Amino acid sequence: MANTPYPTDGGGLPSCPSYESTMNEATGVNEFTASTFSDKDVRRKFIRKVYVILAIQLTVTTAIVCIFTFIPEVRYAIQQNPWAYYVAYAVFLVTYIILSCCVECRRRAPGNYLCLAVFTLALSYLAGTIAAFHSTLSVVIAFLMTIILCVAITVFAMQTRWDFTMCSGLILVLSLTLLLTGIACLIVNFTLGRNSVLSAVYSGIALLLFSILLVVDTQMVLGGKGHELSEEEYIFGALQIYVDVVIILISIMGISGAAR
Repeated sequence: MANTPYPTDGGGLPSCPSYESTMNEATGVNEFTASTFSDKDVRRKFIRKVYVILAIQLTVTTAIVCIFTFIPEVRYAIQQNPWAYYVAYAVFLVTYIILSCCVECRRRAPGNYLCLAVFTLALSYLAGTIAAFHSTLSVVIAFLMTIILCVAITVFAMQTRWDFTMCSGLILVLSLTLLLTGIACLIVNFTLGRNSVLSAVYSGIALLLFSILLVVDTQMVLGGKGHELSEEEYIFGALQIYVDVVIILISIMGISGAAR
């Protein structure tokens, strides 16, 4: 039976489009399904690239924290030279702002990898310095808790139907709460001395905030939600998840340190 245009003149039902109508005659590829498979393949390559970069970053951080924790001479040198912490903090802030705000810097190789490497070393030094002021047992426990928590959060982000990429209001409220609590900690520390309860509250809020951010950033990398990262933003995706994981580690160490 010959196909008729829609609608038919005689009032009959239009025929279904033939399979060949979606085929590219030059390539023989079904264009209707090819784009879908291509998009999925690009996203899988993007996810793989993000997590390979993230694995390298976390390996570097783990090595530096272990050196600062398990080698007494290094631990003592770090404790006696706190100025290096502030230098690393400044480098961390500058490189983080550059990678977050400058699209060209984070997309153009090899400058993006170089900037990310400097950023990773700076944040690793910060985490290692904080670990040097905690007991070895506290650092080991914090590492184990971070691994368990981050794996659980990642699995949750992959499986849940909730779209956390749309929770900007909650993130804003927690961020403002963290900022105000941090200001209160500074005022109390400079006037009355260190307050362990306030420090524990600050670390707890940071832990909650960055746990939620880890869900958000994971979903943005995986895609399929209200907001997702472009396939060109593999540096930014790795950067955000890496920051979430390291801040979670630092927050857990802060809670354990305040509890002592």
